[in-house]
Amino acid sequence: MSQPSPPEHFPRKVLIAFGSLIGLSLLLVTLAVLMGYNPSQVAPSPPVVSRDLRFSDGPDGTTLVKDATDDRTVAVLPSGIEGFVRGILRAVSRERRNRHLPDHTPFRLARLADGRLTLTDLGTKRTIELTSFGPTNESSFAAFLAGSAPIAPPATASAQAGAGR
Repeated sequence: MSQPSPPEHFPRKVLIAFGSLIGLSLLLVTLAVLMGYNPSQVAPSPPVVSRDLRFSDGPDGTTLVKDATDDRTVAVLPSGIEGFVRGILRAVSRERRNRHLPDHTPFRLARLADGRLTLTDLGTKRTIELTSFGPTNESSFAAFLAGSAPIAPPATASAQAGAGR
């Protein structure tokens, strides 16, 4: 009869090294999250053009898009079309209601220097990256920027020094 072979043991030092590596990894990830690191965050890009807008329901089921600075009508969305715009507005309105914020607070639509289009709810400070919904949906909002003046880039120190001469 053959004798059973003794069980082989994994080297203790290797187990300790792997355990330490896993523990260090968990510690670093925890510290990064606690300090606000989010790998999905895109570096902020300055706006090239922006417009503050208010959206309201018309008496006939339309949605009125108005410039918040002068109350001029930018667009009238007929009932039954522009479902993407209406869907975004419903979601943001629900969040405003939940936070008991006024409906008349404007939204800021901005085209950033890197080409992204964003809609920021100035009441909740929530920003929606419209570019991530595809070019067709993005163009629904991009039309509201037509006629907006570009934002001047901030003056550099050398340009300010030259202006003082």
